Amino acid sequence: MSTSPQVETVSTGADKAKLAGAALLVVAGVVAFYVLSQQGLWVRVAALLALAIAGVGLFFTAEPGKQLIAFGRDAIKEAKKVVWPTRKEATQMTGYVFAFVFVMALFLWLTDKTLDWVLFDLILGWRN
Repeated sequence: MSTSPQVETVSTGADKAKLAGAALLVVAGVVAFYVLSQQGLWVRVAALLALAIAGVGLFFTAEPGKQLIAFGRDAIKEAKKVVWPTRKEATQMTGYVFAFVFVMALFLWLTDKTLDWVLFDLILGWRN
């Protein structure tokens, strides 16, 4: 028997209406920006921003918006738990990475030149 947890998504009609309204407000903002083409740029941008902000605000009142806010808060809590390295540790690790990259580049260059020499000089004899 599988004991995997069931994920239940409860979506009410009000939440669906809020999401649809939020989408319509954002689309209305874009439409208003182009419909008001005879007005000044600041009026058009203000209409776009006002309707977009209203749409985002309406989204955050719906359950998916509340879940997004809760996720953000949890992410911030987890980020605060991170133990960051000291300056000395970070400098040492950066030095190790640069040294490794240098050694690897040198190894790959030597490998390339060796294969180049073997293939073109010894086997094919193109470079005399």
